[in-house]
Amino acid sequence: MSISQDFAAVHDGHVRLAILRLLDEQPGYCANDSVLHDAVNAVGLSATRSQIRGHVEWLQEQRLVTYQAAGSGLLVVTLSERGSDVAKGRSVIAGVQRPSPSR
Repeated sequence: MSISQDFAAVHDGHVRLAILRLLDEQPGYCANDSVLHDAVNAVGLSATRSQIRGHVEWLQEQRLVTYQAAGSGLLVVTLSERGSDVAKGRSVIAGVQRPSPSR
């Protein structure tokens, strides 16, 4: 694996963790993909809206979130119980950065 591939894998893991943590802090444990895009970028991780949707699809395949289409082309993403466990570091999933113990 090259350095850029290593960086991409680490970056993806951090973006996925950020999505899970953001959802875990929301009332109802859900948010739309537009809000997730803005929030992920606000915490210093760079991701396009398309990349966020790709991560959401990956997270759904891992049963960490569910999503459904809403009006205006938005996706409403909801955290699963398993996703909450990963966000809090109680479970580990390859492909998602493990949170530091200080959180």
